[in-house]
Formats: sequence, C-alpha cells, structure tokens
Amino acid sequence: MNRITLNLPPCALKTQFNPTSHLEEIFDPQRRKFVRLTPEEWVRQNFVQHLINDLGFPQGRLQNEVAIRVGRMEKRCDTVVFNQAGQPAVIVEYKAPSVRLTQRVFDQIVRYDFALQVEFLIVSNGLQHYCCRLNRERNCFEFLPQLPHWQQIEPQQNPPM
Repeated sequence: MNRITLNLPPCALKTQFNPTSHLEEIFDPQRRKFVRLTPEEWVRQNFVQHLINDLGFPQGRLQNEVAIRVGRMEKRCDTVVFNQAGQPAVIVEYKAPSVRLTQRVFDQIVRYDFALQVEFLIVSNGLQHYCCRLNRERNCFEFLPQLPHWQQIEPQQNPPM
C-alpha cells in the first residue's frame, strides 16, 4: 500500500508483511493484533496516536471497531472513546485520504450517535479533520475550530481540600 503523508504529526507505527495472505499489516494496539493495512486503517492508526500522544486521550479508553445496533442493523463504529464512567463520549469515523468528507459521511456518524448518544463526533480522512459538539438542548451541531484536548471533553475535577 502506498502510504500517503497525512495532515497529522508523525508517529511510530508497527507494520509487517504477512507471507500467508501476501498483504501488508499494521499493528492495532487497541485490538492488540495486526490488521490488514488499508488506506482507511492507515488513517485510523495515525489518528489514534494523535489523539493519545498529542491530545491527551487516555489509551485505555479508546476502542476500535465497536459493534452497535442502529435500528435492526448491526454496524461498527471505527473508534469510540469512553469517559471515566465507562460511557461513550466520542465517536470517530475514518475515511481513506481519497474519500471526500461530504454530508453523507456526517450522516453516517450521526446514525451511529442515535445508538450511543455521545457529545462529540469526529470525522477524518487523514487530510481534513472535523469535530462537532452536539447541543441536544438546541438540537444542533456546533463545529469546533480545532480538535479538542481530552481535558475539554472530560475536565478533571479538583480534589477536595
């Protein structure tokens, strides 16, 4: 696979060639296994490292390929980030760098939110990244000017003195 330079900070990722399948694979730390290296997976692994290394997201709270039920359909969220209480807080949807981030992509992640009811939705193709916060009182999305740091998603409470 031709590894496109993404609009993300560089990070160290582990890849290997699988002689059985004759495919290149990339290690997914969240799933603890090597998975087929596709353009979308390249975006996912780079983006997850950005969330952890640069934006302070706790590694143990991220899960990839989370199964959900949307109506009668079984779907999979690319990445879900859970808060300290174990509730979903963020859904991330990845696309290959060649895929434009259109209304259709946002419609997809909004359908996933019907099942999980998170506060933040993130969409990335590795070149462009969008994050919106759901304002459920006004029933609208508020696009953020940049990706939030974890402290903005789950502010730490000051311990009592």
